[in-house]
Amino acid sequence: MSETIDLRSDTVTLPTPAMREAMAQAPVGDDVYGEDPTINKLQELAAEMTGMEAGLFVPSGTMGNLIAVLVHCQRGEEIILGNMSHIYLNEAGGVAALGGVHPYPLLNQDDGTIALEDIRAAIRTEDPHHPVTRMIALENTHNTCGGVALSVDYTRAVSQIAQENDLWLHLDGARLFNAAIDLGVTAKEVCDGFDSVTFCLSKGLGAPVGSVLCGTKAFIYQANRIRKQLGGGMRQAGIVAAAGIVALEQMVDRLKDDHKRAKRLADGLAGIKGIDLDLEKVQTNMIYFRLQNDAPINVEELEAKLLNENIKVDLAGPGLIRLVTHCWIDDAAVEKVIQVTAAALEG
Repeated sequence: MSETIDLRSDTVTLPTPAMREAMAQAPVGDDVYGEDPTINKLQELAAEMTGMEAGLFVPSGTMGNLIAVLVHCQRGEEIILGNMSHIYLNEAGGVAALGGVHPYPLLNQDDGTIALEDIRAAIRTEDPHHPVTRMIALENTHNTCGGVALSVDYTRAVSQIAQENDLWLHLDGARLFNAAIDLGVTAKEVCDGFDSVTFCLSKGLGAPVGSVLCGTKAFIYQANRIRKQLGGGMRQAGIVAAAGIVALEQMVDRLKDDHKRAKRLADGLAGIKGIDLDLEKVQTNMIYFRLQNDAPINVEELEAKLLNENIKVDLAGPGLIRLVTHCWIDDAAVEKVIQVTAAALEG
């Protein structure tokens, strides 16, 4: 653990010694020509773990999601997604700006789901006044809804709706393996029924960079062309893909430790006077909380007090703090955060 306790996100993780060694020793080639053996190995491993036919290494999850939308949709067509989803809120409007794809945001429930009846009602009728509904996107785990995991039963129900209406179904699985660990299933089961999935290597899995987009071979063939259009075609990128292989082989099972520490941290914080925290929503590695109206300080002041003790947190919205556990947060760090927060709020 570094001297600073950084809970802003699991994107702040540093590569493990095993990753650094793998990066130093990785055999490489020109990936744009399909000749980087390390990237090819990573893509095959990712496809196998998600139950898809093929994979494509991309620089970021945002690019992976954008590529998926651009493959599935033509300009002027519509994507149904949650109003709290990462694609809608935090990807700079890329699907509209770069793809000309119309987003139809539906209300995300507290558990990260979109009501099935809302999805059915949002599917457009054949009318020249309407855009053509082409795809649905879900997010699992769902970041802004608290890092909650969507159940396999729910995602299969959405898949049934998609199939009945000839729609594509994409999974923004940035934290796919966190969802699998929480649900007690395999990543392949979480991806069941989806036409495409993106997952990140650079969050809880600890790799320094990169995501993988998976789908059918035909889908990935088209995705590869769009990756090139977006500037995501890298050359000897097996150097970073090597860390992704280590992440998938060594870092998945230990995510349960992050979840355990998040629950311990949440339990400790919930017992501090002035904190408003819903323990039922702490399912994976994320904690969201607010301060009660009678708290002696506001969240900005709390953030400053924590930073003074080398603890970094994320101001995720007005009056809202997010904490994210990861492989560089140990038990001692959790206890220190609880103690410092209590001192700041209780004196």
